[in-house]
Amino acid sequence: MATIGFIGLGNMGLPMASNLVKAGHEVLGYDASADILQNAKEVGIITCATATDAASEAEILVTMLPNGEILLSVLAEVLPVTPKGALLIDCSTVDVESAKQFHASAKAAGLGSIDAPVSGGIGGAQAGTLTFMIGGSDSDCKKAAPYLDIMGAKQVRCGEGSAGQAAKICNNMLLATTMIGVGEAFSLGKKLGLEPQALYDVMSTSSGSCWSINTYCPVPGVGPTTPADNDYKPGFASSLMIKDAGLAQVAAEQSGQATPMGARALELYKEFAAQSGEDLDFSGIITWLERLERG
Repeated sequence: MATIGFIGLGNMGLPMASNLVKAGHEVLGYDASADILQNAKEVGIITCATATDAASEAEILVTMLPNGEILLSVLAEVLPVTPKGALLIDCSTVDVESAKQFHASAKAAGLGSIDAPVSGGIGGAQAGTLTFMIGGSDSDCKKAAPYLDIMGAKQVRCGEGSAGQAAKICNNMLLATTMIGVGEAFSLGKKLGLEPQALYDVMSTSSGSCWSINTYCPVPGVGPTTPADNDYKPGFASSLMIKDAGLAQVAAEQSGQATPMGARALELYKEFAAQSGEDLDFSGIITWLERLERG
């Protein structure tokens, strides 16, 4: 069993760390919120007063943080005390440039590193069924695999350092655009007098079939149970979709790649959020699309 430091015990980090505890590992956890630390203590995590305390004995150090700026700030704080030879696993979703700096800093400090952003949401974190998109050396990925197996159901090595972040933002840019398309299709179908179930039965088995229909349908009472059946309370909040879609546009700008659909999707999610959608699940954008008038 390993001693694992875990920094960032929010909605995703806490259940991920809890699953490591359940597997028998000693987890030293830190979060900036005192309330979250109390919750962490209740599931068997050894809570720490500082990030450096969580890192100072870690063989494996996991971070799950809001953005690249915070990640690099925490990294500067903990690198001097992290034991040589430890492996850093960053599960945050951050910009590609921050991911590259993360790997460079770890290497300079004599530490292994992988970027391993996740897909699967809070439910996946709780159930241990997350998908990890991984960037890093083959040896570091193999070293991380047993711990990722506890927290998730699938690991995809996407390439060297920062490749995991690149894959995550490409995936979520696509998700943003498909969910808007699905919302438009159901909204149009409603205006044309179609029953949502009938339209779902067609689209889920025809050329329009996609995850946003089959697995995460934004219409209440249609398909598998989703946030639509719970007043669009977030599994993945629209504010997080805005973050990820924004990271995709930063990467597109830096690489010189045109992404007109991704750029428009970001604009639409920002409009949705500005009109009371910020705290709703991203699939709730259908409720805003239904209210739009054709200009």
